[in-house]
Amino acid sequence: MNAAVRLTARAVPRMGSLTRPAIARNAMRPIIAQRAAFSVTSRALKSEVIKETEVPVTVYSPDHKGVASGNQAGHFNIPVKNGAAEAAAAEEELEIVTPLEDKVYDQLPRTMQKMSVHGKVIIITGGARGLGNHMARACAEAGAKAIAIFDANQDLGDESAAELHQKTGLPVSFFKVDVRDGNAINAAVQNVVDLYGPPDVLVNSAGIADSNIKAETYDSAMFRRLIDINLTGSFLMSQSVGRAMMAAGKPGSIILVASMSGSIVNYPQEQSCYNASKAGVIQLGKSLGAEWAKHGIRVNCISPGYMDTALNKVPALDAQKKIWKSLTPQDRLGNVDDLNGLCVFLASDASGFMTGANVIIDGGYTLY
Repeated sequence: MNAAVRLTARAVPRMGSLTRPAIARNAMRPIIAQRAAFSVTSRALKSEVIKETEVPVTVYSPDHKGVASGNQAGHFNIPVKNGAAEAAAAEEELEIVTPLEDKVYDQLPRTMQKMSVHGKVIIITGGARGLGNHMARACAEAGAKAIAIFDANQDLGDESAAELHQKTGLPVSFFKVDVRDGNAINAAVQNVVDLYGPPDVLVNSAGIADSNIKAETYDSAMFRRLIDINLTGSFLMSQSVGRAMMAAGKPGSIILVASMSGSIVNYPQEQSCYNASKAGVIQLGKSLGAEWAKHGIRVNCISPGYMDTALNKVPALDAQKKIWKSLTPQDRLGNVDDLNGLCVFLASDASGFMTGANVIIDGGYTLY
């Protein structure tokens, strides 16, 4: 993301009524003067879809005693087939991650057992950093059997997988995957099946945001890239993981991270293209939820409001953040771990009768 530029890939608010207190109008004066500082340049974003011939993989597994394996890790590449695939840095230093042990799980009441992800294989895209990384940690604490992180950033992905393995002792793998590359996705998902068994859960958190760009000047190449990552990427990941679940004849849960921006229009920043991409994700989730219910696969969306991620912690956004907070009943941005509980719930069997839902978690912003 360019310097003080793009907002976090999660949500951005609206002004339900322009008759609201003059806070917005007064705060807009410095924003108009700074608008150029917020705008994303198009040149750096016009990259073509990466077509990998091999997917680098790093696997961290406990030793025969179940202890984290230290510096030993398996490194290898898996080939990416050409043509149609067969169906079949961390933001901040974080506290200790304590996984749910079998003996503790066995002592839990039935309701609490259902609210865990005990024994589940979980794939998380965008899990190398930010909200995705926090949700990966939450799944580890809630009893995941194994976690596979898909991310386009090799260095951050390896670092995050190694850290999560060291903190928990759980089997953790990192796959360098661009969510626009369907062949690479299919190869990586098949390797997850080979390593750990069919996935039980997909958390699709990968996404980007272009904001503070007028629609009339928004570059068409940027729009295609935005749609490819946010919407096409959500479809390709869901399709590949859904196929693996169907092939195994097992139920599963797919969680798509959308945004409240898919349901409202944000204020004061202009970002119609981002909003459209997230609206598409929400409708995709509803449609897949209906279509795949017969396979026992549930599909739900999480739509965050404004989140206090590293990408939002830049001085150029301070004026807008004051407006966002003033329009949020809880008078704050979301913490980076505020999605964790909802993610675990949707991944768990406790949400077994829930599909096609879009759960907005925004501090009350959309109430106005």
